[in-house]
Amino acid sequence: MNTQTKTPAQTDFSIHPATLLGHVSLRVANLENQLLFYQKVLGFKLHWRKENKAGLGAGGADLLQLTEESNLKKYRRVTGLYHFAILFPNRRELARAIARLFALKYRNHPTDHIMTKTTYLDDPEGNGIELYCESPEDGVFTIENNDFVTRRADGTLSDGREPLDVDALFTHLKEDDKLDTPIPPETRVGHVHLHVRNVQEAVDFYHGVIGFDVMGLSSTFQAAFISAGGYHHHLGLNAWQGEGAPPPPADAVGLRYFTVDFANKAALDEVVKRIDDAGIPSNQIEDGLLVYDPSQNGVVLRTR
Repeated sequence: MNTQTKTPAQTDFSIHPATLLGHVSLRVANLENQLLFYQKVLGFKLHWRKENKAGLGAGGADLLQLTEESNLKKYRRVTGLYHFAILFPNRRELARAIARLFALKYRNHPTDHIMTKTTYLDDPEGNGIELYCESPEDGVFTIENNDFVTRRADGTLSDGREPLDVDALFTHLKEDDKLDTPIPPETRVGHVHLHVRNVQEAVDFYHGVIGFDVMGLSSTFQAAFISAGGYHHHLGLNAWQGEGAPPPPADAVGLRYFTVDFANKAALDEVVKRIDDAGIPSNQIEDGLLVYDPSQNGVVLRTR
């Protein structure tokens, strides 16, 4: 995406191009059920578990951390997590993940965004998840005339939300591929998509303070995509829960925070200084520096 409808305030800084997203931290009502889901259904490995907390992933750094708290419930029409997206290294591994969902008869929605191949699902507590792989050779999506436009490689238009040709995807599987193997070690968190109370306000924070680049912004679509290093998006921001939506109550399941991993301390220090200069409160926790965006979505900044 390379066009936006409203030019954000120009900055003389930009987040380090090697910045990536780290793990996502969720508040859960039932740790046992969630661990069963993420291991059996998605193929995550259990990295560690201590009392009411656990970390899972592909065998290296955590991709997901879960913290169980009592008497939690799901709220709607609030800010928070729309979905977190797990990026697979290629079509074969995405095919294996989707085939596993099919074999377990777990409801999901395979979708062709042209530039990416994906499926969407919810975990047992209603947290949105996207599983995807890159497919830029098939086309691109941009913003034109205040709306998202998707073009295939041959120039023809797509709505960018076509049903995925699952049979074609499954041709990447080999006869001896097993569906119950863990996700490959190259798997990582590709992006996080957030519900916010106001898109421009969120862009002003993530672009104007943190330093992510705006890859696309549409007032018609009520969404924006921002990234580091020219990636199509590390963060999606939408106001689909309603303009001015409140943050979730303290007893809500869902997002605690997501992490932003900087390439080095100097890159992190630049962002921390901008946060301090803007008067934004921050708190040092075990995982890094915790700040909240204007919609009260938690963000932890750290070096990887």
